[in-house]
Amino acid sequence: MENNHWWNKSVVYQIYPKSFQDTNHDGIGDLRGIINRLDYIKKLGVDVIWLNPIYESPQVDNGYDISNYEAINPTLGNMADFQELIDGIHERGMKLVMDLVVNHTSDQHDWFKESRKGKDNPYRDYYIWRDGKEGKEPNNWGSYFSGTAWKYDDETDQYYLHLFAPEQPDLNWENSQVRRSVYDMMNWWAAKGVDGFRMDVINLISKPAGLPDADKNDDEKYANVEPLVSNGHRIHEFLQEMNKNVMSKHKMITVGETPGATPEDAEKYASLDNKELNMVFQFEHMGLDSNPNPALGKWDDRKTSLKDLRANLTKWQEKLYGKAWNSLYWNNHDQPRVVSRFGNDQTEDYRVKSAKMLATMTHMMQGTPYIYEGEEIGMTNAYFPKLDDYVDLESINAYHQLVDDQHLLDGKTMMKYIALHSRDNARTPMQWDDSQYGGFSDHTPWEKVNPNYKQVNVKNALADKDSIFYYYQKLIALRHTLPVITNGKYALVPGNEEDDQIFAYTRQDDQTTLLVILNYTDETVNRHYQVPVNAKLLISNYVDDQNDTIRPYEAKVYQY
Repeated sequence: MENNHWWNKSVVYQIYPKSFQDTNHDGIGDLRGIINRLDYIKKLGVDVIWLNPIYESPQVDNGYDISNYEAINPTLGNMADFQELIDGIHERGMKLVMDLVVNHTSDQHDWFKESRKGKDNPYRDYYIWRDGKEGKEPNNWGSYFSGTAWKYDDETDQYYLHLFAPEQPDLNWENSQVRRSVYDMMNWWAAKGVDGFRMDVINLISKPAGLPDADKNDDEKYANVEPLVSNGHRIHEFLQEMNKNVMSKHKMITVGETPGATPEDAEKYASLDNKELNMVFQFEHMGLDSNPNPALGKWDDRKTSLKDLRANLTKWQEKLYGKAWNSLYWNNHDQPRVVSRFGNDQTEDYRVKSAKMLATMTHMMQGTPYIYEGEEIGMTNAYFPKLDDYVDLESINAYHQLVDDQHLLDGKTMMKYIALHSRDNARTPMQWDDSQYGGFSDHTPWEKVNPNYKQVNVKNALADKDSIFYYYQKLIALRHTLPVITNGKYALVPGNEEDDQIFAYTRQDDQTTLLVILNYTDETVNRHYQVPVNAKLLISNYVDDQNDTIRPYEAKVYQY
């Protein structure tokens, strides 16, 4: 099946506005900062800019607690700035995707303020309120941010559900008026010219009937609810209704964040018949280095093996081919930096080589690639040494729960895990140059700057013709010009399934074959692949080709 929608050949650039560029001297990034950097983003060659939430918010969870869906957070600017931004994006031939956060709101949203006034308030049923059981919470559900998922409200003697922070009450999607309010808001933004939505934890909106207890192990005080609340029984009904009321009226790009989704789930969400979403963000490859103990979740220091990574990426490429559309990503605002996590940031040469290798791995696959700010220059984890250095609510809560409360880890071990996996690694300010605070601001930033900003920054990257930036630029240009990258069938090279060093795969259509060879290690290895005499070396992260000798983190793509 041919994939001819405009977004099939597109590449998306994700911006975390608080950390991108500060222009009003308060240490927090703003819309004006994005406006001032649009030419840089255009130079990279991407088609779409996705903004993390810019709505009015108390910022308990960095903007994912929205108090007004139709207002800009004052720290970021105002609606006039937004209009200038979207006009500037469109003038440069790019499109804008907004973050849609409708599983929950802020407890400061007018809907919730009304809801908690009383059981007979018209907005009461906008949220999920329940009586307690035997003086405790309505069920054993745990929050994604640690602790219980229920908050007691003594004014009305009931609990409300919050799968995330207590200040983020969950909306009741069973209420048709809630759904209508959400669709009206989405159409309001579409009328302003927004080209699409990235939908935050969208597959959690359909809660199980009766809100039963979830399974939990003995180490857990509260249950991990994801298996129970993800991909709920009415989710496809809700998304098809949303598509009919919003997306089908506009030529939008939509991607749903879907924790716990399998390829079979993704086929339903992102089917090529376009009845729901265009694609989903799944997390299986992001969970390969999680702790074997479910009570510890992502907190570990293991590195993902190539065998596991290759098997997982291959599964998604093969199972969605001709049925649904993949999203391709390594980084986002919730994940550690790819070069630190899957590559090697211990030497400058390995940082550059491994960043390029990992970019090649995904950009040569079928799907829409997402690049997170700073990925294109090889920004690394910050590895902050003290808990006081961290801002991320998830990391801080996890430390206190796992170390202080449950004594599952000692402090030194947990700090090592946080340095590797904290969301702060993605949220350190963008490194523009080698001036104070990396050129992000002339004021102390809201989040510390990575200490390596003097070496790793945009100014240095643009001055070096062999930089990671220009490598990404070339990968993007190839996606725009080679149909095989959009429509070609993916296949592992026979015999590569168990190789623990080399990842080799092909993409093939009726006219063209691409052979992708990637060294996932810091060792030089020898492998022989049947490369035709007439093959062209399309792209590589080394200046020469030594054929069967594959050097540390080498990436090369042949076309024939």
